[in-house]
Amino acid sequence: MTQAPLEADAARINAGECSFRADDVQASKDFRAEYATRSRLITPEQMPMEHGPDGLIKHLMHERFNSAEMCVDAYMQFIEPGSASGKHRHMWEEIIFVMQGEGHDLHWDMSYECDEEYHWNWAEEPKRYEWKRGDFIFVPPFTNHQHFATGSGEARLIVISNRIIKKMGMDWFEQVENAPGA
Repeated sequence: MTQAPLEADAARINAGECSFRADDVQASKDFRAEYATRSRLITPEQMPMEHGPDGLIKHLMHERFNSAEMCVDAYMQFIEPGSASGKHRHMWEEIIFVMQGEGHDLHWDMSYECDEEYHWNWAEEPKRYEWKRGDFIFVPPFTNHQHFATGSGEARLIVISNRIIKKMGMDWFEQVENAPGA
C-alpha cells in the first residue's frame, strides 16, 4: 500500500511557477492610471439612440462609454401611446423612473428549483402595475416584463440597472418578444 505524502510535502506539489499575483498588482496599477483619464461627464451628444428589439432607447450610461462609472447602466425608453416595449428578462434587478406619460407594466414572476440544474418557471398570468409620471417601478431578477404606454402622449422611462451581476457570471439576458415594429 502506497503511503500518502505528508502535508508538508504535499503542500509543495505544484504546476510550476507563475506570476498571477504580481500580474494582478501591475494590472491594478495600470487600470488606476487609465481610470484617472476617464470622463465623469457624459453629454447628450455622446448618448446614442438605438432602435432595437425593445423599441427606441437612448443610452444614458453604458459600459461601452468607457466613463468613470463602472457599475450602472441607464437608458431612456420611448414608448408611443398605445404601444409597448419588447418583453424580456435578465438576471439583474432594475429600477425604472417614469419621466413622462402613463401606462402599465406586466410582470411574469419567476420561480425556480435547483437539483442538479436550474428549472425556471414563470407565472402563467402576469401581475399588472399601473404607473404615471413620477412613479418608480421595481423589476426583480429574471422576471419577464413589458411596458405599455396607455396615455394620450409618449411615455419616457429611465431604466437603471447594476451591471456588476454580469461580471459575476450571471450575464443572462433574453429577449422573449420584440416591441411592435422592431
